Amino acid sequence: MRLAIIVPVFLFISLSAANAEDLVFDVDAQPLRAQVRRLVSALDYVGQPLPEAPASRLKELEASDDDQYVTGVQKLLDYLTLAEVHINPESRVKVSAGKGKAHLQQNGWSAFLIKVHNEAGVTAPLRVNSPSNGPIFVKSTGSKDPDPTQITTKDIEDRWLELGTFDKQPLTPTLSGLELEYRILAVYSSTTGKREATLTFDIGQGTQDLGFRSDLPILFNSKPSTELNLRIFDHDGRPTVGQFIIRDLQGRVYPSRFRRLEPDFYFHDQIYRYDNETINLPAGIYEFTVTRGPEYRIQTNTINISDSKPVTLEFNLERWIKLADHGWISGDHHIHAAGCAHYEAPRQGVLPEAMMRHILGEDLNVGCVLTWGPCWYFQKDFFEGKDHALSQRNYLMRYDIEVSGFPSSHAGHLCLLRLKEDDYPGTTRVEEWPSWDLPVLQWGKDQDGVVGFSHSGWGLAVDDQDVPSFAMPKFDGIGANEFIVDVTHDVVDFISAVDTPLNWELSIWYHTLNCGFDTRISGETDFPCIYGDRVGLGRSYVKLPVRRKVNFDDWIQGIKAGRSYVGDGRSHLFNFSVNNIGVGEQIKGGKPSYQTIDSGQSLTIEVSAAALLDDVENTDIRNRPYSQKPYWHIERARVPGTSIVPVQLIVNGEVVETQTITGNGEIHELTFEYKPKKSSWVALRILGASHTNPVFVLLDDEPIRASQESARWCLEAVEVCWNAKKGRIRPDEIGAAKAAWDHARNVYLDILKDIDAQND
Repeated sequence: MRLAIIVPVFLFISLSAANAEDLVFDVDAQPLRAQVRRLVSALDYVGQPLPEAPASRLKELEASDDDQYVTGVQKLLDYLTLAEVHINPESRVKVSAGKGKAHLQQNGWSAFLIKVHNEAGVTAPLRVNSPSNGPIFVKSTGSKDPDPTQITTKDIEDRWLELGTFDKQPLTPTLSGLELEYRILAVYSSTTGKREATLTFDIGQGTQDLGFRSDLPILFNSKPSTELNLRIFDHDGRPTVGQFIIRDLQGRVYPSRFRRLEPDFYFHDQIYRYDNETINLPAGIYEFTVTRGPEYRIQTNTINISDSKPVTLEFNLERWIKLADHGWISGDHHIHAAGCAHYEAPRQGVLPEAMMRHILGEDLNVGCVLTWGPCWYFQKDFFEGKDHALSQRNYLMRYDIEVSGFPSSHAGHLCLLRLKEDDYPGTTRVEEWPSWDLPVLQWGKDQDGVVGFSHSGWGLAVDDQDVPSFAMPKFDGIGANEFIVDVTHDVVDFISAVDTPLNWELSIWYHTLNCGFDTRISGETDFPCIYGDRVGLGRSYVKLPVRRKVNFDDWIQGIKAGRSYVGDGRSHLFNFSVNNIGVGEQIKGGKPSYQTIDSGQSLTIEVSAAALLDDVENTDIRNRPYSQKPYWHIERARVPGTSIVPVQLIVNGEVVETQTITGNGEIHELTFEYKPKKSSWVALRILGASHTNPVFVLLDDEPIRASQESARWCLEAVEVCWNAKKGRIRPDEIGAAKAAWDHARNVYLDILKDIDAQND
């Protein structure tokens, strides 16, 4: 790994004379002078300038003649040198120990010089490696049967350092070809005490000298760094969990990402710490960025650590909004403990303790950890059909299933939530599960589960930016593809949003709503696959009784009933109601979110809306097409050049009125008036940031048949989906699948007839 920046660590050197046999002669002095000047500038850049005595001596040498300079510089710099590399005329590399003291500091970078005697004049990169260097864990490949033996526990103990050469300006990415030059090597230590590591040097394949003379064993002594005790208090003064991103003045992230063990993840900048936990950092100046999920403000603190004695740091978190106080409880129903960016060796994925820490650190009230193809047989042991024992009063974790890496995956990945049983009947291995989705959804519903489609947009790509789009996607992915069929069988509780392009997700949903179906929408992250940034980046907010203990059944039934809205937590549309009936509420035992009015009656639509924009406008995010990440982000909604955010009233997929709020974190109470001319679904959105579930308004008890064009789109989509999926459905299941598709065709044909009759 090539490092751009190195943390400052001072090396103490001796200025006694070097042995003559260690010196390189016949060196051109002018380029050596230039290279040494650039070396000194590089040391300054990385925060480790030469100490005063050798810096003064170097200035004196500048005035000396060429021969004195060549020998004098070597006598000076050789005592900062960890290794002396000799490249012979045949480009063979051998190495010997330098005179630099092999002192390291725990959780910090120590900079050393590498002296290069380059007889061959090569201009290749100088590569340095070690068996003790490299990522601690093997990254998951998403394979069905990951090999947990790739790295042993002993390998973890041995991989205690990280190496990096500084190859940025003012130095060069490769050797210069000079007879003599000095390079900078940085060494990071994750431990303390004496540890040996073998460094290996080469300038390309086959350039190592014979007899392992390009290997250099070095006994390092790593000194303990400062222990920091972190006190973390919530907005109300209670101890809590904080999210920390720690950088030095050069921008390096601490602890080193490559040296992290769970619960810290190597693919994150941030770490999560409970109140009263500790971290260790070497002396230096650091920037601590502290927060706890999207409902909190981001705080930045500059902290100077100058003492080796333990230090206590106190952080008081600040919210800009607290939806739980209004009865709206956040959750992410699609996160993983294995696969994608997670580790798969030596253990298959991470443990529940790590996932719970991340759920708490993002202030996520409900986290559904879904076991799927990678590491299935290990991770499924954590499934219990109930809240995990690590759950707290208002922070719940539950293990359920994503049907991904299973035979039906081609038809669309499924989220199966609130299951009592996690093995499909009659199966012992995932390969035995059905090869299409409908039987799996029916099985989930039969055990009172709440089921739906994951990352809905995959396979539904369109080129335009319309919402909804009437272009026909290929239905060739793993999103809400078979949904176009399964929705007609009344087995889909929700489709997921926020983690794929919004017009791909919303279009199929809008079209089916326009046909009279009432599938709800739910927010998810698919952590750490589509998004590895953090859990809860996509989330649902569900209305529960205020100040009542969070209950998973209440929350998941709110998803099913649509008593919720979705987004990434940086904008909110809560307390949405139509004629004083809240979204997801029932009237006299009727279906949730349904109400009947007489023709000519008006609707009063109310909502509490809030958003928090960054102080600095991000035009790059706003100008990206929906197909580029971040797929949902409050910056997409900003009115250019202002802090204004539009809130849109949507009726049957069309914007019928827009009001605005200021994106300053304040709650704005909005009221809309609308008189529908036919049965309609009504929702609110901040386009690109958040979206409510709909309220279904029936005029004179007539079903919703909002759009002939949507119905024709759905009918054509059934054919496209069939042609895309039929080749991967097993022969013994193809007959039942064809019957299900035929049923869907007939349903959409009947809906078209209804619309034609209404128009007559």
